[in-house]
Amino acid sequence: MPMPLALSPHSPPRPRPPTAPPRRAARLPRLLHHPAALAWGLAAGFAALYVCVAANRHRRGLTKAYDLGIFEQAIRAYAHLRPPIVPLKGPGYHLLGDHFHPLIATLAPVYRAFPTPLTLVVAQALLMALAVVPLTRWAHEVAGPRVALVVGCATGASWGIVRAAADDFHEIAFAVPLLAFAATALGRRRPLAAALWSLPLLLVKEDLGLTVAAVGLLIAWQARQTGRTPLPGIALAAVGLAATAVTVLVVLPAFNPGGGFDYWQQLDGGGQPAPWTLPLLLGWPPVKWLLLFLLAATAGFLGLRSPLFLLCVPTLAWRLLSANPHYWGVSYHYSAVLMPIAIAALVDTVARSRRPRPTAGGADTAPTPLLLRARRALLVSALVTVVTLPLYPLHEVVMPEAWRTSPRLTETRAMLRLIPDDATVAASNRLAAQLTDRTEVTLVCREPIRPGPEWVAVDLRDPSVRAPCAVADTARMLTVYQESGYRRLVDQDGLILLKRP
Repeated sequence: MPMPLALSPHSPPRPRPPTAPPRRAARLPRLLHHPAALAWGLAAGFAALYVCVAANRHRRGLTKAYDLGIFEQAIRAYAHLRPPIVPLKGPGYHLLGDHFHPLIATLAPVYRAFPTPLTLVVAQALLMALAVVPLTRWAHEVAGPRVALVVGCATGASWGIVRAAADDFHEIAFAVPLLAFAATALGRRRPLAAALWSLPLLLVKEDLGLTVAAVGLLIAWQARQTGRTPLPGIALAAVGLAATAVTVLVVLPAFNPGGGFDYWQQLDGGGQPAPWTLPLLLGWPPVKWLLLFLLAATAGFLGLRSPLFLLCVPTLAWRLLSANPHYWGVSYHYSAVLMPIAIAALVDTVARSRRPRPTAGGADTAPTPLLLRARRALLVSALVTVVTLPLYPLHEVVMPEAWRTSPRLTETRAMLRLIPDDATVAASNRLAAQLTDRTEVTLVCREPIRPGPEWVAVDLRDPSVRAPCAVADTARMLTVYQESGYRRLVDQDGLILLKRP
């Protein structure tokens, strides 16, 4: 039986097979190891999803005069170098008397080139998707590609941003990325960048001056921790408070037809709440608990320990103290500005958990006890994203029925095509949003200016006719128009079109 040949001491060593890369690294696509590519890739993907959902909802006639139509009329006026007079809010209504959002005028050149409501829809999608970039890159820097992927997806698919991206257009589309960049800069201890990213918030909405003040206070607190002067942060806080005071007390009343700030009345129904009733207002009715629970869960609960989470306080305060029930829940666009703050607080907590601590010997280091809890917090945040995804419009991308054209939609389009361009129209809420780019449209429930609109278009099956126009008001005005001699050209399945004689 032949024996295996032994290697001679002088024999050359057998070549070893090349060492395989670590199994974990081999599983990760190369793209994930490049922070910029990962961040911008995720942002582009979410922007495409937002555009698909929002544009398709407009195609299906689900957008509304309140608010897509209102903002389109304002930006259309800016595009033609006119003040933002919005007939949908009332005759001669200057929109800067409603909310202070001059930053939306930056969309005017794009709208002038592409005068369609889809311009606003696409702009909002791009702005909100941009919030993914700083948070993903920061997470990559803190904990590597896997955590960055989780954070990027949790941001882009977060319930507040998804709801807002599919819900018409609102000025807070500008605030979402600005807050993401500002919170990231705070977490990275870059006070100047945080201040510069937060200052444009003063031009987005009047209440965001309070958030700018919160950024300033955090900058001052961080400065005190490192032995630097807190004066720049205190100055920024003062600017934020002063900006809110000036806009609410001076600017908005100057443009408002009633000479005041319309939303004072929404605080405790227009009265002044007693100090001892504030805790009750903050926590009742229980729908407010759902908002607070979902927000905390988005931050993985552990994110509540981060000072960055305090940036949520101004927005939560005015929402929970308001008498408007729309502000209390999770069904509208108001929570979008909270999402980048909650995710930033989560990333900040992960960063703190990964900082080494000295061991007993003093020379070595050991992981902090927060590390395991930080991983669980990431899992909780990811789970919230997965659970809420079917409840918000992003899932419409994969729903075949959302892409069909119903007979009802075909009938609606045929009716609206009878209205010529540049005509004056009084329309119900959803129909108005389909007409603002080519007609002068007002709401049908409002008293008209003589001689009245040339056309009246109403969809009695529109569920949004309850607000801003009550069903009774719409029915009353239809009667008024018909008694004034308006001819009924269409009356089919709740679709009504009248023409002035």
